[in-house]
Amino acid sequence: MPVRIRLARHGRKHRAYYHIVAADSRAPRDGKFIERLGSYNPNTNPATIELNFDRALQWLQNGAQPSDSARAILSYKGVLMKKHLLEGVKKGAFDEAAAEQKFNEWMADKESKIQAKVDKLKAAKDSSTKERLEAERKVNEARAQALAEKNAELAKEVEEAAKAEVEAEATAETKTTAEAEKTTEEAPAEEKAPEEKKSEE
Repeated sequence: MPVRIRLARHGRKHRAYYHIVAADSRAPRDGKFIERLGSYNPNTNPATIELNFDRALQWLQNGAQPSDSARAILSYKGVLMKKHLLEGVKKGAFDEAAAEQKFNEWMADKESKIQAKVDKLKAAKDSSTKERLEAERKVNEARAQALAEKNAELAKEVEEAAKAEVEAEATAETKTTAEAEKTTEEAPAEEKAPEEKKSEE
């Protein structure tokens, strides 16, 4: 029975994630499988890969053939590298300790590259957030300035209206006082006229 290591699709539309499985090559893509070896989620950046390293390596050593996508994932996680080094040990090219040392060096280099990518993405995200906050701060400052100018104009208009009202009241009061004085001056004159008439008689 030819065994194939491949991806089985799961998840909803446009948000797919995959199970890494060892299955009969004649089985449907999302159908029956022999063993689940891990999962692959391309929706994160970088992609999240969980893999049972030892079982995947054993399946490869037993002759299972990976699909193109599964081969890329196994290469990324170092399973193919480990298989290659173990074959070198079998052929006598180097001993197992040297193979383990080479594999550890390869994995350390791989981890450093992955961490560099994660740090770069985090720095880009922080920079983008900082730029967005700076732009938002500038917009808020411009709005606050415009609002302050508008409030100053309104305060000036209110002050001018109050001043005009005070001037109008003062003018009205002056006019009322003048009219009262005029009325007071005219009233004694009218009263004096009959007295003068009586003395003449």
